[in-house]
Amino acid sequence: SCASCHDPAQGFGAHTQFGVGVRGQEGGRNSPISYNRILSSLQFWDGRADSLEAQAVGPIANPIEMANTHEQAVKTLKGIEGYKIQFEKIFPDKGVHIDNVGKAIAAFERTIVTGKSPADYYEDYRVFLMNFKSDIEDLKAFKEDDPDSYNEYMKRKKAFEASKMSESATRGREIFFTSERGNCTACHVGANFTDEKYHNLGVGMEKEKPDLGRYEISKDEKDQGAFKTPTIRNVALSAPYMHDGSQKTLEEVVEWYAKGGHKNPHLSDKVKPLKLSEQDKKDLVAYMNALTGPFPKIETGRLPK
Repeated sequence: SCASCHDPAQGFGAHTQFGVGVRGQEGGRNSPISYNRILSSLQFWDGRADSLEAQAVGPIANPIEMANTHEQAVKTLKGIEGYKIQFEKIFPDKGVHIDNVGKAIAAFERTIVTGKSPADYYEDYRVFLMNFKSDIEDLKAFKEDDPDSYNEYMKRKKAFEASKMSESATRGREIFFTSERGNCTACHVGANFTDEKYHNLGVGMEKEKPDLGRYEISKDEKDQGAFKTPTIRNVALSAPYMHDGSQKTLEEVVEWYAKGGHKNPHLSDKVKPLKLSEQDKKDLVAYMNALTGPFPKIETGRLPK
C-alpha cells in the first residue's frame, strides 16, 4: 500500500534507507515524505511527476514498489462494491478508472498538512511584538484603546508560552536565517521551508556511477546530481535523510553542510563550508526540532467492502 513507504507512524515516510517494495525489494532512493504536498508542484526527488495525480499512480506499476498494472488495480477496485459505489458517485463519468484513482489518492494527500510548530508560535508572537511594541508597553491602555488587538496579543502570547522554543532553538533560528552563518534559506525558504528547486549537494557523487537525479528527467547538464529541496517541517520525524537515506541523523546533515558538501563539477554554488562551532551545530538541530507540528488525525483500519 502507499502507507508501506509513507507511514503516518513514521512521519508519513519510512525509517529505512531506501523505499522497500514487494517481496522486500529495495528502491534506489529514500522514501520522500507525503505531507504538505499540496504546496508542491512537481513530485518525487527528481520532479518526474507533474502533479500529485500523476505521482499517486506511478508506484502502482513500478516493478519494485507495487509490481502491479493499472489495469489490474482498476479490476481489483471494481470488485470491491464499496469502492465501486463511491467512485461512481464521485466520478460519474468514468467511475473506477486509473485517472480517478489518481485523483482520489491526490485529494487525500492534499489534506495531509502539518499544524503549527513551536517555531511558528514564536514567529507569530515575535511579529506582533515588533508591530505593537509601543502599545504593549502600557497593557492597560492597550486593552482599553484597542481591545481586539489586545486580545490577539494575549492569544499569541499564551500560545507562545505554551510551546516555547528553547534558548538553543532560538539561537539556531538566528543561524538558520543569517546568510553569513547558516545560509539555510538559500534553499529552505518560504512557508514550507523549500524553494521547490533542485540542487547538487554532492551526496553520493563520490560513487563510480552516482544517481544523477534531476538530470535523468531534464537532460540539462547543470542538473547532474541535483535533487529537490525537501521541506524541513517535521524533519525530526522523517529520518534518515538525503535522497539516498545516507545520513541517519540531523546532526549528520548539519555536519555535511558545514563541511561544504562533497566537491564535484556540478556542486551547487549555494553549498559552501560554514564556520560553525559545535554549539552552533547543536542549536541548528534544536531549531529544526522546533519545526515539528502535529499531523492531522488519520482514521485507519476501515476500508470499503
